[in-house]
Amino acid sequence: MDEALLRGLTPEVTGLLVRRGADFASAEDAVQDALVEAVRVWPSDPPRDPKGWLVTVAWRRFLDATRADAARRRREEVVEEEPETGAARAVDDTLRLYFLCAHPSLTPSSAVALTLRAVGGLTTRQIARAYLVPEATMAQRVSRAKRTVAGARFDRPGDVRTVLRVLYLVFNEGYSGDVDLAAEAIRLTRQLNAVVDHPEAAGLLALMLIHHARRPARTTPDGDLVPLAEQDRSLWDTRAVAEGVRVLQGALARDRLGEYQAQAAIAALHADARTAEETDWPQIVEWYDELVRLSGNPVARLNRAVAVGEAEGPGAGLAALGELDESLPRYRAVAAHLYERSGDLRRAARLYAQAALDAPDLAERAHLTRRAARINSGR
Repeated sequence: MDEALLRGLTPEVTGLLVRRGADFASAEDAVQDALVEAVRVWPSDPPRDPKGWLVTVAWRRFLDATRADAARRRREEVVEEEPETGAARAVDDTLRLYFLCAHPSLTPSSAVALTLRAVGGLTTRQIARAYLVPEATMAQRVSRAKRTVAGARFDRPGDVRTVLRVLYLVFNEGYSGDVDLAAEAIRLTRQLNAVVDHPEAAGLLALMLIHHARRPARTTPDGDLVPLAEQDRSLWDTRAVAEGVRVLQGALARDRLGEYQAQAAIAALHADARTAEETDWPQIVEWYDELVRLSGNPVARLNRAVAVGEAEGPGAGLAALGELDESLPRYRAVAAHLYERSGDLRRAARLYAQAALDAPDLAERAHLTRRAARINSGR
């Protein structure tokens, strides 16, 4: 059973049904039903034309649902004739589906869920497990999203930046359950980069590849977080890094710099250093300056303060940090790091303990608590 093939065909089949007259919500439901049937049938009876098989089954599911609907008369023209079976016309509707799923009326969480369903080909159960929420909760989220975009024109030009933002959110969710969302985000971004002419699509793909390459070294076997400076760099996936750098260089050569390219350049500089001590911090500061200029993102300013502290000393880093709002996420953790480097261990330990209380997850909370305890015991 080729699960990758099924996922790859999902947006094509959904788009084909919509172009034949099905509304998006009904088409997406019908395709999900066809995917379930494929999982049941294909292992023992694989079709010669997988896409044509999915189109036929999905269209029949749509017809069955439409005939049972109270509004059948309004859809008679759509369902009057069943399309001929056989090879489906090769038209790539993936990009249109991306735009539809990243509709500006949707909340970020709804846009992510709908993208994973309609473009990624994941089931509601898989998405729910990945996000650690009940399946019923995720089903409601997907249903609301589909109702929101039900009246949207399928052929309306979309905003690539919105689509990229959705994929960025998927990647940042990491991995849990039986679906690796980071890997899924890379797959979808690679797919998007192949069908859209936009340097930021390449920039985001490069960023994901380089960050994902460090994943094996990010945690200990017990699940404890390992800071970048302490990671075993021999565990990094050098092939993924090389691909990310190659994709980034192609994007930068187009001279249309964007924030994802700037983030990828920072990640590439970290990946290029054989040891933490060899990191080119001055150049990283320059890229953070570009990132702040492009995005104005306060989190980018926070990370810049860390880089300044490494490049120019902890005093300069604390001065840069002092210009920012103390309510920013991880502000205290950054301050603790800089005070630790400056030698003010008492203040660093206190800030690490305070930062642990605000940590977004248990792994980070445990890491910050250990840092505070380590300083206190050493002091």
